Amino acid sequence: MSELIIAFLIIGLAFAGLSIGLILRNQPIKGSCGGMANLQDGSKCEICGRTDPTSCSE
Repeated sequence: MSELIIAFLIIGLAFAGLSIGLILRNQPIKGSCGGMANLQDGSKCEICGRTDPTSCSE
């Protein structure tokens, strides 16, 4: 049972560290690759089928 508690504490510390780092950087989260930002002009999104990235609401 103590291993389970230690595992949760380690995971909690990792999440806390990532959260603090994100807050201190003060930048929006952005994707690493793919998505609407990397579409070629005129190609369609494989998820929604749209060809214009400005027409997406998010």
